[in-house]
Amino acid sequence: MSDKGPIQPPFAMTVSAEARAVMEPMLKQGSAPEVTATLLRNPITRAAVRAAAANHLKPLNKGRAARFGVDVEKGKVAGVPVKHMRRRDADPADKRLLINFHGGGFMVDAGSLTETIPIAGLTGIPVTTVLYRMAPEHPYPAAVDDALAVYADALAHRPASAIGIYGTSAGACLTLQLLARIKAEGLPMPAAAGFFSGAGDFTIVGDCEAYLPSIMGTRTAAETLDDYCGSADRTDPLLSPTYGDLSGLPPMLLMSSTRDQLLSHTVLADLALRKAGVDVDLRVYEGMPHAFWAWIECPETEIALAAQAEFFEKHLVA
Repeated sequence: MSDKGPIQPPFAMTVSAEARAVMEPMLKQGSAPEVTATLLRNPITRAAVRAAAANHLKPLNKGRAARFGVDVEKGKVAGVPVKHMRRRDADPADKRLLINFHGGGFMVDAGSLTETIPIAGLTGIPVTTVLYRMAPEHPYPAAVDDALAVYADALAHRPASAIGIYGTSAGACLTLQLLARIKAEGLPMPAAAGFFSGAGDFTIVGDCEAYLPSIMGTRTAAETLDDYCGSADRTDPLLSPTYGDLSGLPPMLLMSSTRDQLLSHTVLADLALRKAGVDVDLRVYEGMPHAFWAWIECPETEIALAAQAEFFEKHLVA
């Protein structure tokens, strides 16, 4: 333990050489600098931080688009900015649709393309990623409102059985919040949902956070979400869905990994969903860091992405 929190232990030899090549530098740099959180609160620097994140992901975005044969198009749905992903040889008559909510702590776009291009490529199902309003400018429930608007528009053009929703990290949290909102609004549930390394209870600090460096500086997940939660009651079932009735939710695939700071949160969400009778499938990957499928090219990522694709192909009906 250092004055900056837990130190990343040496990475296990059970992970692939490709993954280790990306992960080893993490031992030297430690967790993300606390200054990042501060900069995101400053209107002057916030745009620069978000632009830097987008620029950092550009090579991965381009590489994945070329490898999976996917075209990306910007647009708007129900007034909400989105990006549409479609495999070039996909059947234009296919009514199925996946809706994605990107990660990034509700403050940065850290995966709108990396999380979606492979799934569109592997399944042939078009994917729309929602560029929801972010904190601190737009605290809860702005992101859920945007997610609901895009989902409602999808329902106007296809049956719920042809729609799937998913997200990673903050996007996983938003996915579960959207399901709670869909239930509260009395709308049809999507055919399936992916909850990839997220949290369903915004009041607690997970056990894994005591042993691993924070995703952002020295802040816990609960502290990182301060700007998103704003003045909202964190026990509100629409914000922390595990406080509410989770029965009636669609089949869900949950993913995490043993070096993931949100492993505990993902496991707790899995337990709550099982208790409510939801059909869940929890996948935990050995030795990999938080949301690895969205930013590391390695054999473990190929396995995780294939599992996501298989899950949605199984549950969505054209």
